[in-house]
Amino acid sequence: MSNKVNTKEKFIETASRLFELKGYNATGLNEILAESGAPKGSLYYHFPKGKEQLALESINLAGEKIKANLQKNLESIKDPVEAIIFNMEHLAQVIDNEQKTRDMSISLLALETYLTSEVLRGACEEVFMTLENMYSERLIEAGMNREKAYELGCVIGAMMEGGITLSLTKKNGNPLRLIAKQIPNLISI
Repeated sequence: MSNKVNTKEKFIETASRLFELKGYNATGLNEILAESGAPKGSLYYHFPKGKEQLALESINLAGEKIKANLQKNLESIKDPVEAIIFNMEHLAQVIDNEQKTRDMSISLLALETYLTSEVLRGACEEVFMTLENMYSERLIEAGMNREKAYELGCVIGAMMEGGITLSLTKKNGNPLRLIAKQIPNLISI
């Protein structure tokens, strides 16, 4: 049984990495099979609905990793404004050093699938909403009005995704740093 779980996890990890690097449409099942080293029959055993089901599991895995990283960064500093800034600057540094989005964003999958798969669009929306809510809850804990906190959670989430995209395009974390610099002007508790 543990071999079956390991094979399934290997498929999800491999697919998640390839979807992040190449996107959903440019990643084929044969490539996922080759990279994972698992037999073809096991792919359909674990994912009878094929690529969409595998992508759904990949989105869920990536979402959990992103959530864990955000949680760690937001909890590392008591002041929510400073914690949000820290998170942005941390991601900027990762982009400077590694030029990657691993465990940082699902934007590529979201952009590629929002018109073609309601299941994947919904999964991406759920991840984005969870992250927005994490920002909002930190602001509420610090005394911000609930409605304003949820609006700002959405704004911060959107700025993060845009900042990640711009930072990767420019091959440096400076767009994220500029956003971080503006957070105190945006948030008053």
